[in-house]
Amino acid sequence: MSLKSKLHELKLKYQGKKMAPAFNAIHTFLFSPDETTHAGGTHVKAVDDLKRTMNTVIMALVPVLIFSMFNAGYQYYSAINGFPEKFSLMNDFLTWDNFWIGIIKVLPLVVVSYAVGLIVEFIFAVIKGHEVEEGYLVTGMLVPLIVPVDTPLWMLAVAVVFGVVIGKEVFGGTGMNILNPALTIRAFLFFAYPTWMSGDKVWVYGARERSEEILAGATNVDAYSGETILGFLAQNKGAEMSYSVSDMFFGFIPGSVGETSAFLILLGGLFLIFTKIASWRIMLSAVIGSLVMGLIFNQVVEFGWVAESSKFYGLMSFDFWKHLIVGGLAFGIVYMATDPVTGSQTNKGKWYYGFFIGFISVMIRVFNPAYPEGVFLAILLMNVFAPTIDHYVVRGNIKNRMKRLKDATIYPKDSDGKAEELKAETV
Repeated sequence: MSLKSKLHELKLKYQGKKMAPAFNAIHTFLFSPDETTHAGGTHVKAVDDLKRTMNTVIMALVPVLIFSMFNAGYQYYSAINGFPEKFSLMNDFLTWDNFWIGIIKVLPLVVVSYAVGLIVEFIFAVIKGHEVEEGYLVTGMLVPLIVPVDTPLWMLAVAVVFGVVIGKEVFGGTGMNILNPALTIRAFLFFAYPTWMSGDKVWVYGARERSEEILAGATNVDAYSGETILGFLAQNKGAEMSYSVSDMFFGFIPGSVGETSAFLILLGGLFLIFTKIASWRIMLSAVIGSLVMGLIFNQVVEFGWVAESSKFYGLMSFDFWKHLIVGGLAFGIVYMATDPVTGSQTNKGKWYYGFFIGFISVMIRVFNPAYPEGVFLAILLMNVFAPTIDHYVVRGNIKNRMKRLKDATIYPKDSDGKAEELKAETV
């Protein structure tokens, strides 16, 4: 007997019982449902169900995950031994040693995220007596990619429980939440455990432990810093960075697990646009918003309105277009801002929604030196305002249509189509 047949029998056996959602979820996750509705009415068959949509997003995230596993090891060994003088992709980056660090540090984050999140989903499905929703398939992959590599597993588990329960289930589950669940988890970690989510000792595996050993008086341990580019600029050290533009673009820099490679994120974004999963309007408008805000800050520096000694000078003078290739801005724009549930729903609203995400993200970066990364706060803020934006867009559309209807009623076209001339003469 095949696994599919066995699971189908278990579904029928436990139908209507408490554990039915569990067996239904396993069957639906592994196989496409083959039930046919025989009631009257027209049947529409389509391939773009929720599970396939979620799997498409996961496919776009897999290259980012694999890269992050290599980068975790690359940053670890570079921090200890120094960066190679002549970088070789095969010899210095795509090595088993680097990947092994990724296995022992990144993979557990993914496992804990999925295990804890799905357990919570199962519990709520059993209590409420409904099917387990596939919404957490993407959230479970996003969460480990937006946290530092050294995040303790127990801390991640607590945050996942909070994010799933408070960020989604209390609103009714998948499709009913007003805040992005993954960003809710990230926000909880940031405010509950700030020392683990910011600073220069959380982005590279082992940096915190080595720093503690040095503080304890160890003399045989070399000190090193794993600060991000944004952290470096926020401190306005007045020194040259050791990272080139190509390092920033391709992702050979410290940062949250999956946010470093703007190149792979760009490819993932194009894939999501091509498959019509994500909105290109939100992505493009967010890019425009971040460029506008960055350009404004560059002009402020150029006009001499801020002193070089100011704590804001480093990030204000940072080339406006480089904001897109450092930090989590690109990752947030492609994978977070385009969430179809918490984002704006109208076409015009998506332009406003995306623009302000990019605009506010760069603003928070500059004016919050203690944590020079603002994309997740900007997206959560715009999640709250997305319904308001859509409300005014829809109301504006209705107002314009009523005006056109009124004009058509007052100035009906004659047989020669002279309505516009008649209206002009009347005015």
